[in-house]
Amino acid sequence: MNLRDLQYLVALAEHRHFGRAADACFVSQPTLSTQIKKLEDELGVPLVERTPRKVLLTEVGRDIAIRARDVLNEIEQIRGVARRTLDPESGTVRLGIFPTLGPYLLPHALPLVRAAFPRLELLLVEEKTEAVLRLLREGKLDAGILALPLHEDSLHTEFLFEEPFLLAVSGDHPLAHRQAQLKLDDLSNQNLLLLEDGHCLRDQALEVCHMAGAGERSGFRATSLETLRQMVAANVGITLLPVTAVKPPVAPVENLHLIEFKGHPPSRRIAMVWRKSSAMDGFLRRLAAIFQQLPADLLDAHTAATPLAAPATKRRTARR
Repeated sequence: MNLRDLQYLVALAEHRHFGRAADACFVSQPTLSTQIKKLEDELGVPLVERTPRKVLLTEVGRDIAIRARDVLNEIEQIRGVARRTLDPESGTVRLGIFPTLGPYLLPHALPLVRAAFPRLELLLVEEKTEAVLRLLREGKLDAGILALPLHEDSLHTEFLFEEPFLLAVSGDHPLAHRQAQLKLDDLSNQNLLLLEDGHCLRDQALEVCHMAGAGERSGFRATSLETLRQMVAANVGITLLPVTAVKPPVAPVENLHLIEFKGHPPSRRIAMVWRKSSAMDGFLRRLAAIFQQLPADLLDAHTAATPLAAPATKRRTARR
């Protein structure tokens, strides 16, 4: 048994097809099939059920594939230790981030990372939270930037920042003409436009709705923040937007009115996470510290809110 045999088995477990698994391993299909058969002979158990249309792993095959993935991850950790010893600030970091944060945070954070670690290759993977967590568990990502809370005992959590929300309404909505900051109670009996299932921002918005006595607008779930933004501007409904999603370089949208909450606003807490067993722990702590150095204005809801309208004044007539 060797590491290449384990790589073949893991690829077969992921792709469930000899041809696709062989392509992923950059070998011919007969080569991969032969090595899998030799591994079965060595272990003395069948690992694969070969059917005309697809490949199924036996129960013991699935168990061994899981353990093989762990072995390969540990080997990569060993290689990482060696690379970091030679040059701690070079090499590659595979960083996962979720879609309602990545496009808005990274333009501000990446210049800081490049300045601090000019030799670092940062590979970014944008996925929903559950996918980032799965890739972390499988060793396919080194770290992730995610919203708290997370319930993963195997991960180290390094808090980065707290990001407030603003209420987005159209210029024609009654709330757009308020003379004061918004209170959560002002959302009672309102129905908000929300993202589809799988987005952590949906869960956060639902929590705010629950606290405020608001609900979700039925019959519509957006696939992105940009869709929500345009729907609000078209006066279809109202929604919550994180402050980074409305700060430059994001272009302003005509007829979109952003309202600041009074006092401590609803918000989301963002952290960098990585496996507690990671050989890159020391360096990832330093990388997290860079993300903690974002410009203060970026997370300031007040500067992002649409200015309050000046109160109307009664015209005075001079006495004659």
